[in-house]
Amino acid sequence: MKKLAIAMGGLILSSMLVACGGEDGSQKKDTKLIGMKDIKLTSNLMQPETLWMFGRLGDMAVSPDGKQVAYTVTWYDIEENASNSEIYIMNTDGSDKKQLTQTTERENSLTWRSDGKVLNYMRGGQLWEMNPDGTGAKQLTDIEDGISGYLFSPTLSHIVLAKETKIDNMRGNDIYTDLPKSDVYIYDDLMYRHWDSWADGSYSHLYIAGYNGSAVGTPVDIMPNEPFDSPMKPFGGMEEVAWSPDGKQLTYTCKKLKGKDYAFSTDSNIYLYDLDSKQTTLLTPDKPGYDKQPVYSPDGKKLAWLSMERPGYEADKERLFIYDFDTKTMKESMPKFDTGPSSMQWSADSKDIYFTACIMSTYRIFKLNVESGNIEQLSKDGMFDYQSIHLLDANTALVARTDFMNPAEIYRVDMANQDAEPKNLSEINKPILDQLNLPTFELRTFKNRVDGADVLTWVFYPPNFDKNKKYPAILFCTGGPQGTSSPSYSYRWSFALMASQDYIVAYPCRRGVSGISQKWTDAISRHHGESDEIDHYSAIDALAKESYVDENHLGATGASYGGFSIYHMMGTHNKRFKAMIAHCGIFNFSSMYTTTEEMFFEQWEKGGPIWETQNNKELARIYVQSPINFVKNWDTPLMVIHGGRDYRVPYAQGMAAFNAARMMGVPSRFVYFPEENHWVLKPQNAIVWQREFFGWFDKYLKN
Repeated sequence: MKKLAIAMGGLILSSMLVACGGEDGSQKKDTKLIGMKDIKLTSNLMQPETLWMFGRLGDMAVSPDGKQVAYTVTWYDIEENASNSEIYIMNTDGSDKKQLTQTTERENSLTWRSDGKVLNYMRGGQLWEMNPDGTGAKQLTDIEDGISGYLFSPTLSHIVLAKETKIDNMRGNDIYTDLPKSDVYIYDDLMYRHWDSWADGSYSHLYIAGYNGSAVGTPVDIMPNEPFDSPMKPFGGMEEVAWSPDGKQLTYTCKKLKGKDYAFSTDSNIYLYDLDSKQTTLLTPDKPGYDKQPVYSPDGKKLAWLSMERPGYEADKERLFIYDFDTKTMKESMPKFDTGPSSMQWSADSKDIYFTACIMSTYRIFKLNVESGNIEQLSKDGMFDYQSIHLLDANTALVARTDFMNPAEIYRVDMANQDAEPKNLSEINKPILDQLNLPTFELRTFKNRVDGADVLTWVFYPPNFDKNKKYPAILFCTGGPQGTSSPSYSYRWSFALMASQDYIVAYPCRRGVSGISQKWTDAISRHHGESDEIDHYSAIDALAKESYVDENHLGATGASYGGFSIYHMMGTHNKRFKAMIAHCGIFNFSSMYTTTEEMFFEQWEKGGPIWETQNNKELARIYVQSPINFVKNWDTPLMVIHGGRDYRVPYAQGMAAFNAARMMGVPSRFVYFPEENHWVLKPQNAIVWQREFFGWFDKYLKN
């Protein structure tokens, strides 16, 4: 359940858009054209609707000559309850911006052909191409049921396509063909549902087809009859696939396990497919954790990828491994670097790897010299995140950058001069941001009151903050329990929006989050509701002592593991808080263990099922922390929010918490979204979410 990491070579948003059709989860067909609008705000304070006025940066693709960057932007229409993505292009100095497409079907998965002559992209589940000036748009594939991704070989002789492929019969009408109108799922093993969908016997497979510069040949499945996914579900994209520079080999990521074995394992591997022999070779046979996201060096002699050491632990340190094809050996390249890299890109001479990594809760840019192992930070420190790297040359890169107040934009970074201020090239949201009076924020340090550990805490202050006034405050409990608490911009948990409603917000980087140290990350496993909860209390208690905080009007909220934190604190907070909100939270450890889909997570975090607690004192200690055991102490108004298609934390967890609150006579409300998953993604649903959220806190914290 940890926070999703940024994919290597680009934002993970791009692969998600391919997988689910758009960030709102809909497959948009011929409807009203949705695009950028000339928006005049009626207030300079952010409102829930403001979040849906922003354009959202998706793919970035730098031309092979480094002179242009093409990118996609997703726009939303609240009335239509839908979104649309369009393609734009500009020079890499920010000049000559142009919109290249204007259609009612979203464009995504944007790449340059390696000769720089055309742009490729997907529209309506098919592959298209056009000239860099927007002319000559041409559909290249017409594949039944469409594709979910593609990648041209560097030599332009072949293309690999990702496509759903029927392997198993799991539906009644597949098994009983004389009953075509039956609507039944039939399962014999685990992993029958994942994230927000039920298994239907189809798997994402990779197909290779010839390409002659103008047409795509007949695709051939390189995973015939294999009941496995590549790219991996639910969030994998084409960053999990890589061509060798000579176009003769394809490497890909796959977890070749089924059922119970799949559910309890994180053992994905890197496979190499040879186009001539049509043979597949396992490159990572002795690596039992996640191995993913291969990247070839430009000279083709080496392959880099990310590897986790401990099986079953999704939040282990992502180690950078490099395979040498000449010596047929592999080694870890940064063993002493206490955080994992992301967005890796090789230098043109194959000597260095550029990457981002989270240090003290912010993503920064680094360079690794492969031969010496020397690591150099190339970006200056600041309260912002660099989320991807696209090299222009050894000293210059285009990046996607965010902070808590500013959505992702394309910046140009001078990596040879850390004092040089990066330049915002895209300025997608400048017209709206210029109209807003935004909150301010800082990174503070509070001491854990028990063990004295430093707890880094982001603190947000309302617009026009006046230290002589008293403000209600909200404690935000992050999810995961692992994952970074860095200044990425969230459209779901917007601290800019929270603080703009005249709240001070505390966001502690409590035990368990990444980007502090691996030891800090590991500290939460099998210790839920222990030191991490003291971190939360220590931060909000210290902040409540400030003269400008109304210590009698404190609230707390969180999602996923943060929702667990809320349910747990409902029984332990000792009247600190006047109101609490839990989104998709874990209420009952025993039922969570047996109903979630990725069983490896619960196995690692809990250590085993509740039926083993009688003979295992350590396991019994862990299950004691289940929030259901503290309901007798509940006395605080509670709002419970849950999605019906949340299979990571099934919605019965929210129902049980709400029912328990009502049984205890606690003022409570249940906000249920039947068609949303672990996240609320559709515009109008999200606005209802925000209105309910602030209505609840305003009722109890501002009166």
